[in-house]
Amino acid sequence: MRYKNSKILLLTFSLTAAIFAKSSIEWGYKGEIGPDKWGDLSPKFRMCKEGKNQSPINLTRFIKAKLPAVEYSYNTKSTEVINNGHTIQVNLKSGSKINIDNIDFELKQFHFHTPSENKIDGKSFPLEAHFVHASKDGELAVVALMFEEGEENKVLSKIWQKMPTKADTKEKLEISDIKELLPKNKDYYRFNGSLTTPPCSEGVRWIVLKTPVTISKAQIDKFAKVMGHPNNRPIQPLNARVILE
Repeated sequence: MRYKNSKILLLTFSLTAAIFAKSSIEWGYKGEIGPDKWGDLSPKFRMCKEGKNQSPINLTRFIKAKLPAVEYSYNTKSTEVINNGHTIQVNLKSGSKINIDNIDFELKQFHFHTPSENKIDGKSFPLEAHFVHASKDGELAVVALMFEEGEENKVLSKIWQKMPTKADTKEKLEISDIKELLPKNKDYYRFNGSLTTPPCSEGVRWIVLKTPVTISKAQIDKFAKVMGHPNNRPIQPLNARVILE
């Protein structure tokens, strides 16, 4: 049993490292290094084609459940905004967290995809944010937030002003109102999934907020122009999974 627990911890720490470290293996969103090729680019990426609980998904098959409220404690400032060629990512100082299943998950970073990676009952959104959290044991939890076209988003405007336009560059960014990105209504869907980028590791807790927030057309266009291409992985098979709500 002791060996088994040690093995689980090793796997979870490896999973955490995978999402926070820059891969030395080139991958992207189109052509010979696009999503349908990820699983063949490296043995490390095999879950991208072999996994049975992959993300993103079309959220359907909803099962009613008494889901407890997620406690959000986003109290720390951001440190920098990065253009890594795959997305725009905001890194944070330690101290912000959520609590799920009586486990604290520290917020490490959040980033964006256009159009949305997940769909809700077949509906796609122009932008989706992923707030990536890790527990002290290396488990991951992602909170997904959908954006719909409407009024300008004030918090995003601060990020977009500093958003690097070239890949592999970064800018200093100190904002403290990150929690203001979230909607007042924090009801959510929950499912078991994976990272949506290589190595596509599974065992990730997914929390998808039901209520979208707004983003202006100009903000959508600016992000799309900086990326230069859609940066969303295609929908993956739901298989035997159900979505709790």
